[in-house]
Amino acid sequence: MQRLTSNDSAELPPCDVKGSHVHRASTESKVLPSSTVHGEIETLPQDEYRVYKRRWLGLAQLALLNLMVSWEWLTFAAVSNTASQYFQVSESAINWLSTAFLFAFVAVSPLVMWTLNRGGPKTAIVAASALMLSGSWIRYAGARATGGHFGIVMFGQIIIGFAQPFVLAAPTRYSNLWFSDKGRVSATAVASLANPLGGALGQLIGPLWATSTSGVPNMVLYTAIITTIAALPAPFIPRAPPTPPSAIAASETLDLGKALRELPKNGRFYLLFLPFSVYVGFFNATSSLLNQILEPYGFSETEAGIAGGLLIIVGLIASAIVSPIIDRRKTFVLSIKVIVPLLSATYIALIFMPSTGSIVGPYVVCAIIGATSFSLLPCVLEYFTVITHPISAEITSVVGWAGGQLLGGIFIIVMTALQGGWKGGPEDNMTRALIFQAVISCAVVPLPLLLEVGRFNTSDSTVST
Repeated sequence: MQRLTSNDSAELPPCDVKGSHVHRASTESKVLPSSTVHGEIETLPQDEYRVYKRRWLGLAQLALLNLMVSWEWLTFAAVSNTASQYFQVSESAINWLSTAFLFAFVAVSPLVMWTLNRGGPKTAIVAASALMLSGSWIRYAGARATGGHFGIVMFGQIIIGFAQPFVLAAPTRYSNLWFSDKGRVSATAVASLANPLGGALGQLIGPLWATSTSGVPNMVLYTAIITTIAALPAPFIPRAPPTPPSAIAASETLDLGKALRELPKNGRFYLLFLPFSVYVGFFNATSSLLNQILEPYGFSETEAGIAGGLLIIVGLIASAIVSPIIDRRKTFVLSIKVIVPLLSATYIALIFMPSTGSIVGPYVVCAIIGATSFSLLPCVLEYFTVITHPISAEITSVVGWAGGQLLGGIFIIVMTALQGGWKGGPEDNMTRALIFQAVISCAVVPLPLLLEVGRFNTSDSTVST
């Protein structure tokens, strides 16, 4: 039995996998243009491992679905005041469209985990497409009904919420299945960060389509049409590559039952899972409540939409720069330890921005929150895979995202309840809610800083194969 140190393979975490068939992989890739299979092989990282051009088809489909499911999630959040008037409900009821969407993720997570583990990414993608199509048109039926039928819209929103985990938890499993060592973080970033990009489009475009209450049904219709176009190619994407792209993809993983028993024993996983869930939860809450955070201070829905767009677009740009660097240098722990304190500091700054009276402050802070959040996201998702191997990637992804969505729903409820009551501010201000957000964000900062410290130090660990 050969024994690999952590220096032999940058991607294999410390573990002891009995009976696995992990091949020792050289850390250097060599390109052999003359080696082809049906003209599709691009590179030959090692003699055993290959990547295929067709991998981009599935990645594009996964990115499109992630984009649209998030757009659907925030359809009404960006125009909460207008939507509440159209449906003749309170803005708190409109908030429940976001909250129910997040809780739906948690409810269906066990099924998603089983689907990704047994059927792979394609099965999950097809299931998500079917749910998104049905939920989108049910929402439109409710919005088009005379006077608007809020209950039908909520039902459609929940169905779309059931679709989200199938595509949001799939990127790590897909990149692990199709991409080589040097491409996995970037592939995960492309598919995962398409999700908040959809949220940005919803924040920016929604107020343009629903300038008055009469525009709400058309806003839902246009979103349903775009979702339909994005979902239709799903059945035609390839299921799996003919050969594995890397050693970690070729290795055996634990079955679902054993993986779920082993994961709670992994201390390093908790050090990342708890802050990841908190920061995802607060990002979701901030995205959903941004209009209500800014509106009491005289900012318009359009200005709040731009702030939400900056939150996401700047984050995407930052991630596009940071992810390839992390991909090549494998500086997971260092990146996490730098980004987490910066992110918590921006939530402190957000407390003071709405009261400045200038939209510039909220714009700048939202941009920084986006940049730090999106740089952290793919890094943590991939490091989950590293520190929990041989547990399959989709399991840690589903658990991590479910924690974030659950806390996101809880945070929206708590922050809505904390609205108003802060002396010196306008009626319905959310200062207390923002203080709550900052305190919890700071409370989890020490956890990831413990990675590779004391009993969590992994530098001398080895892998048995």
